[in-house]
Order: sequence, then structure tokens, then C-alpha cells
Amino acid sequence: MEIVSILDLFPIWALFLMTVGFVVIAIEFGQWLARVQLKREKEVNAAPVGPMVGAILGLLAFMLAFTFGFAASRFEERKQILQNEVNVIRTAYLRAGLMPEPITLESRRLLKQYVDVRLGGTRPENLEQVLERSKQLHEALWAQALAAAEQGKPPINSLFIQSINELIDTHSRRVTAGLRNRLPGPIWLALYSLMFLAMTAIGYQGGLSSTRRTLAGIILVLAFSAVITVIADLDRPGAGLIRVSQAGMIELQQELSDDVRQ
Repeated sequence: MEIVSILDLFPIWALFLMTVGFVVIAIEFGQWLARVQLKREKEVNAAPVGPMVGAILGLLAFMLAFTFGFAASRFEERKQILQNEVNVIRTAYLRAGLMPEPITLESRRLLKQYVDVRLGGTRPENLEQVLERSKQLHEALWAQALAAAEQGKPPINSLFIQSINELIDTHSRRVTAGLRNRLPGPIWLALYSLMFLAMTAIGYQGGLSSTRRTLAGIILVLAFSAVITVIADLDRPGAGLIRVSQAGMIELQQELSDDVRQ
């Protein structure tokens, strides 16, 4: 997978634990600031702090909602592209049957290989090899499209050529949606910076009021950490716990295998 930010270097479970630790450190830092100020001034008016904490938490909530919406929309886009890709491959396979031999046999063999390779691309460790093999299959399929342009009969050959072209275009859209249209590093930096400020403000408020750690504080830490982890998971296609189901592609693979056996 393409490395977009330093967070991509860590697995999802490690990112959750790191985020929890980050939030706890921010709260402890805020409480330390409060203790230092109390030692210097003895009495500090904590009344104005509450509205400020509420405002920065509201800003953090807005930022989380924005980034979650962005990541979720990209996840839905990947699901739609998968379904489109299944339809395009199935259509190309059917239209290949209208071509003269040996175009039909060779094209269908290549399309079956393409589905197998496509499913292999769901594992990040195979990504580079899968992309290279997909490129080779695209070239081989386009060679069959060129042969269809010479040997086939219009407009049937035009339909087959169009299907191969759509297959290649869909692959390009899938790679773009999965590897390039992701949350950029500066957004992650802004999100974690804002969360640090918000948690520091909460710790500072608690320190001024001499409030010890409570169950509500623990829930707050876990909640913010969980939301950030879910956002990161949605932003990592094929590498996290939340993945686009490959059921449609698996069904297509079974269909093509059954057709070959017949």
C-alpha cells in the first residue's frame, strides 16, 4: 500500500493503543499545567475554562465528523467500483463469446486469470505483483481487442472492444480510489494536534477543580481513540479490519470456473 502518512506504518490495533496513550498524555499534561499554575497563584478562577473547553471539544467533534465523512464516502466509492468491475468483467466475458476463434478462447482464458489476480490484490503484501500482473493482462486483452477489430464483424466487435476498454478504465478508477484518494498527512496532523489541545484543556480544567480520574474520563479517552481508529481503518483499503466485501468477485470467479468446466 502506498504510504500516505506515518500512521500507515502501524497496524490498526497498534494505532488504537498509541492514540489512547496520546490522549492520556495530553490529559496528564493539562493537569500538570493546572498544578503549576495553582502553586504560583494559589487561587485560579476556573469559571471561564468550561466554555473554552466546550468550544474546543465542539471543534474537535466537527473535525472528526468531517474526516469520518470523507473516509466513509471513499469506502462507499470502493464498494461501488467493485460492483461495476464485476459487471464489466462479466460483460466482457459474455461478449468474447461472440468473437471468432481463437479470440473467444484466449480472451476468456485471460479474463478468468484477471479475476484470479484481482482477488489476489486484496492482500497488501501482494499488491505490487498484482498491479504488475494486471498491467500484463490488460496488454494481452487489448491485443485480443485489436485482433477482434481485424477479424470480427461490426458492430459486434465494437461491443467487445468497448468492454475491454471499460475493464481497463475501471481498474484505473479502482487503483485511484484505493491507493491515492486517501486522507492526506496534513489532515491527520491537524486532527491529532486539535485532539491534543482538547484533551489538554480537559486535563487543565480537571486539575483546577482537583478532579481525579473518573469513569467518564476513561470512556472519553476510549471513545475518541476508537473514532480515530475507525477513520484510519476506513482509510486503509485491504489493510484494516473494515474491508470491502469481495463476495461479488468471488461469485464471478466461481461462475467463470463452472463455465470452463462445462
